[in-house]
Amino acid sequence: MKIVVMDGHGLNPGDLSWAGFERFGELVVHERTPDELVLPRAKGADALLVNKTVIDAALLRQLPELRYIGVLATGYNTVDTAACRAHGVTVTNVPAYGTGAVAQYTLALMLELCHQIGHHAQAVRAGRWAKSPDYCFWDGRPMLLEGRTLGIIGFGRIGVATAKLALAFGMKVLAVPSRSGALEAEHFAYAELDEVVARADFLSLSCPLTEETRGLLNRERIAKMKRGAFVINTSRGPVIDETALAEALESGALGGAAVDVLSQEPPVDGSPLIGAKNAIVTPHIAWAADSARQKLMDIAVENFAAFLAGKPQNVV
Repeated sequence: MKIVVMDGHGLNPGDLSWAGFERFGELVVHERTPDELVLPRAKGADALLVNKTVIDAALLRQLPELRYIGVLATGYNTVDTAACRAHGVTVTNVPAYGTGAVAQYTLALMLELCHQIGHHAQAVRAGRWAKSPDYCFWDGRPMLLEGRTLGIIGFGRIGVATAKLALAFGMKVLAVPSRSGALEAEHFAYAELDEVVARADFLSLSCPLTEETRGLLNRERIAKMKRGAFVINTSRGPVIDETALAEALESGALGGAAVDVLSQEPPVDGSPLIGAKNAIVTPHIAWAADSARQKLMDIAVENFAAFLAGKPQNVV
């Protein structure tokens, strides 16, 4: 049994252990795999462990030994699952490992939009407080979350966990019902997508990237938002038309945005949200809390063990 980790650095930059997989056979770990090395490194493998490495139909045709792909993440849009089924390759992902981490990070982004904590800390380091004639100073307009409406698109585990935290801050929660139905309906109000967009003071996206959600927050929907509203994205970059969002920020139609994801990662020169007015961009780290990554590793090992036992779990 040959197991190849194609891009392991994201999950394990050195503080975790791959030992859980070593007991199943020969393990080869690559921190990163450039496109031109994907095929030679994957050849001969019985199992691949991947995060952002693209596994498409053309590659699968050249990997006759491959029987398993373990996605080291919840999102699996980089893997052609239909082609995998056609080739008899089982694909699993790791749901729910980072629910608390991403929900917590979402609230952190909201609080940063409200208080601009990083900006004010930097202002103090620059000596502005020391030069102030008053005992305090602030830039912008500090905001209170209490009483404001949080609209959530993507009301699965992360969306619900985010809503519970928002309720603790005294917010009102309005969500688009998930495919599995309205969860804990006694605590949340539900509405159709466009109504949620129009009523939200803060609009949080926690939906998976699918053909249905790609470009979901487009120019037309952004135009329906309240003037001065805020956008938070901890899902996937392509769910937002980034150019349209940047234009709304620059014009003042929206009060701000905080995103942990971009359409292209790492970003290229000219990414419209980097440097946009009142935009906070962080480097896709909402999921990366130490305990969340350890849980991801543990579930990934469990997924592979279940597959070998003939009882695969978390199959996508």
